Amino acid sequence: MSPRAEAPRPGTTQLRVARLVKAHGLKGALKLELYTDDPERRFQPGATFALQVPTSSDWHGKTLEVRELRFYNGHPVAFFVGVDDRSAAETLVKAILWVDQDAAELPEEKDAWYDHQLVGLRALRDGVEVGRVARVDHLPAQDLLAIATDSGEVLVPFVAALVPSVDIAAGTVTLTPPPGLFEELPDDDPEPPAAGPAASDA
Repeated sequence: MSPRAEAPRPGTTQLRVARLVKAHGLKGALKLELYTDDPERRFQPGATFALQVPTSSDWHGKTLEVRELRFYNGHPVAFFVGVDDRSAAETLVKAILWVDQDAAELPEEKDAWYDHQLVGLRALRDGVEVGRVARVDHLPAQDLLAIATDSGEVLVPFVAALVPSVDIAAGTVTLTPPPGLFEELPDDDPEPPAAGPAASDA
């Protein structure tokens, strides 16, 4: 995914609000994966979002305006201006929506980065560099950091338990992976002893 085309306005910060997960129905609606605790406010009719999409997308560099937010079986679904049918909606699947927020406000989600900010960061475990971030894979369930190491690529779920710290200024990302993710674990099961002669009943 590529970063937004334009920088935030002075005095504002960029806030990731949602990801467009899949087309819903035939009238251009899209299911949302929300990163905001206040979707009714964020998705009011007329609200406009910057798009994070591949540079090859027809939507690259454009914005998206909300027409309506609905909930179906508890799942948020949004309609957008200019997205009038399922085919148009499918061109937006996996897009990430961003807004500019007043820097004086507390962000709803502080741990949000563009892919290009993460790629190239040194991956540290226990203070030792184990590789570098090669890319970010956006999957429906979660994001994955692809870490390029000397022995190959390792995929680390981008969750706080395994990636507790990202320091863009220092150029590092701290990992706390479970044993075996970056190395082969030794076989802890000892070889069973050779079977001796059967004991005599005599």
